[in-house]
Amino acid sequence: MIPDVTTDIPTETAVDPLTQPHPKAGCGPLFPSADTGAKPYKRQVFEAVRAAGAIARVDLARQLAISPATVTQIASDLIGAGLIEETELPRRDTDSTRGRPRVGLKIGTTSGIIVGIKISDRSNSAVVLDLAGNLLGSATLPAPPMARTTDEILIEAETIVAAGLKDANLTGTRPTAVALGLPGMVDFDAGHVLWCPFMEAADIPLRDLLAERLGVPVRIDNDANLLALAELWFGAGRGLDNFAVVSIEHGLGMGLVIRHQLHRGGMGHGMELGHTKVQLDGALCRCGQRGCLEAYVADYALVREAHTALNIGPQSRSADDMLETLYRQAKDGNALARTIFSRAGRYLAAGLANVVTLFDPALILLSGDRLRYDFLYAEDVLHETRMLTHKPGRPPTPVEIHAWGDLVWARGAGALALDLATEMLVG
Repeated sequence: MIPDVTTDIPTETAVDPLTQPHPKAGCGPLFPSADTGAKPYKRQVFEAVRAAGAIARVDLARQLAISPATVTQIASDLIGAGLIEETELPRRDTDSTRGRPRVGLKIGTTSGIIVGIKISDRSNSAVVLDLAGNLLGSATLPAPPMARTTDEILIEAETIVAAGLKDANLTGTRPTAVALGLPGMVDFDAGHVLWCPFMEAADIPLRDLLAERLGVPVRIDNDANLLALAELWFGAGRGLDNFAVVSIEHGLGMGLVIRHQLHRGGMGHGMELGHTKVQLDGALCRCGQRGCLEAYVADYALVREAHTALNIGPQSRSADDMLETLYRQAKDGNALARTIFSRAGRYLAAGLANVVTLFDPALILLSGDRLRYDFLYAEDVLHETRMLTHKPGRPPTPVEIHAWGDLVWARGAGALALDLATEMLVG
């Protein structure tokens, strides 16, 4: 049943992490990942400084379990390269009020510029960050809803990058790195878009094509993975060992973090929660197969059902208008409209229960534009998720709502570009 509430998203359960004060400064995972020990000390030091925001050399040595002399030498090299700089640290309660203030390290303010972008069928967005993760500028532009050619996608990407740089007063600046996210199936390692709902062609080497067009190194990834990266680098996931982000938009996606690292699967394009099968020979999914979870939960699935519930022709209204009308009628007591939302909520509960059963995440975060339809996090849905995963002695997996703004996907792409830039500049 749809809860009778007047607000779209309850303030006690849904927040925009980008507008909340972080418990710690800096950006990036607060704890080392599984591959940290394999990284050169120089990169370990740099990433620890960025995650802390500002940190003393002695604390770095203790955190990384390397000698103070090694930290001092590496810091000297990074300062000489302009990648980090010294900064005054606030006094601690135990410090004497006499003498010079403590000196720490922070990321250099002019060490590099990166751009993260998202391309979609509704709007394109970009964020411009410095190498410390500070937001310098952003931009959002409308996108055509129809299928586009590869050349059109490249033009859109180039245009939104330029718009972001202009907003940051950096017109003409060549970024250190760029990362792009878009929906569909993306082979991260190969840099190919295997399938995208609004691209005419399939298996496109988009990473290399965009890198050639922009003249800078590029990475690409699935947009649901970008949500997980946004949480891992800037949000609630910074201090978590593992968590899952489920996004509900035009489709249904999932990003999974294990041991402080994004998990993409053995071939680089896993975690396609929306295309797990929940009904053999079921509803038609936009991927061309039948019975996918998103074919019952995503907005195009609800619109398909709304045509029947509202008794109007398929060309009478836009998809957004149809959804708003369906939701409004459900709130007003239309039994058929409520049934549509109720069924979608039950399928979502089954999907979340499968995530819990398979991966046992410490936290599930629900994110995306469709969270304004509160059936997605109604107590009935969360209760059914708990019942489907109930085991004696096992506490329920917490589920939180994060109502990120429109720039969240670009911010996640920014994290991807930050990692690429770090690899290039530091090693």
